Amino acid sequence: MIQKDVVVIGAGAAGLFCAAEAGKRGRSVEVLDHGKKVGRKILMSGGGRCNFTNMYASPENFISTNPHFCKSALSRYTQWDFISLVAEYGIAYHEKTLGQLFCDNSASDIVNLLTSECSKAGVTIQTRCEISHIEKVNHVFTVHTSLGVYQCESLVIATGGLSMPKIGATPFGYQVAEQFGLNVLPTRAGLVPFTLHENDKKALEGLSGIAIDTSASCNDTAFREAMLFTHRGLSGPSMLQVSSYWEPGDTLHIDMQPTGSAIDYLTEAQNTTPDVQLSTVLAKYYPKRLVQAFIQLHQWRNEPVKRLTPAEIETIDKQLSDWQVKPNGTEGYRTAEVTLGGVDTDELSSKTMMSKKEEGLFFIGEVVDVTGWLGGYNFQWAWSSGWAAGQFV
Repeated sequence: MIQKDVVVIGAGAAGLFCAAEAGKRGRSVEVLDHGKKVGRKILMSGGGRCNFTNMYASPENFISTNPHFCKSALSRYTQWDFISLVAEYGIAYHEKTLGQLFCDNSASDIVNLLTSECSKAGVTIQTRCEISHIEKVNHVFTVHTSLGVYQCESLVIATGGLSMPKIGATPFGYQVAEQFGLNVLPTRAGLVPFTLHENDKKALEGLSGIAIDTSASCNDTAFREAMLFTHRGLSGPSMLQVSSYWEPGDTLHIDMQPTGSAIDYLTEAQNTTPDVQLSTVLAKYYPKRLVQAFIQLHQWRNEPVKRLTPAEIETIDKQLSDWQVKPNGTEGYRTAEVTLGGVDTDELSSKTMMSKKEEGLFFIGEVVDVTGWLGGYNFQWAWSSGWAAGQFV
């Protein structure tokens, strides 16, 4: 029997950060993870450079059934607190776009920071540790694992969601919540590419690899970022962002000319170069393959612009500024960056992240029904929720 004050299940961003914080308070802490190494999702993130936070992180950048829940943790451990820690470790970083901060060198810099913090705080970490079951008797949790039996007063579930199963995602955290009587809200893939219906896919299949500036909206939420055509559908930051607000059956509204107007382009061309083809004019503003595909998709007349009527020009403008697409679905958890839904925040204290029903049981990070936008927000939730729990476990 291994006695600890705190056992943290999950050696990801939230789990490691929580463990280090608890260790700093003099608590004896063990982190258990079923994977071969710690921080696997961190190492994969941001193209291997880890978008570790966002300078503009605020509660408005998070999705939850209770949008107020995240405010407490985010205000008590902010992005500036984590940026200071990164600076303390001498990790070089840069802003890529929209406040997104990335390591200059490698995501392993962040993993090394976390393991160093744990080491300094006396935290021990066990990998390749399978957990068979958990019990609680007389305020003590007993965790049965392949490496032995652990007992603790505080048990932290930091097992993440269902996204990226190839690096070990499982529903374990939700199962623990249900075992102890907590409500778990339905989950679905978030920050995920869209797939298209067969007709749209056929019409657009030649556009794979093309990226353009867009403003994409769904259910009254819009994002101005790049959209990428893929061989199966639509991806890129604007699509990933809006996917978290999309429900099956919804229509996406995609503005492909957020800074201009086809009415202006084509009216000017009628006045200055009236004999030029429609495709030639549009090719000044869009990739040629895209222009050809849209001419066929929307059955525009590809003739000298002088022959286009005002009504036709208006239609072209409308179909570029409000291209309406009804996706077939998404790529699912396989490529999703996060999981929407999870442990109901009404079951947890927003101050401590502890279950209101089961004293000593904490849930942090992605397993909770708090999901950030693309751009470092989900890592900030990991740091903030992990820090909050770390002060109380």
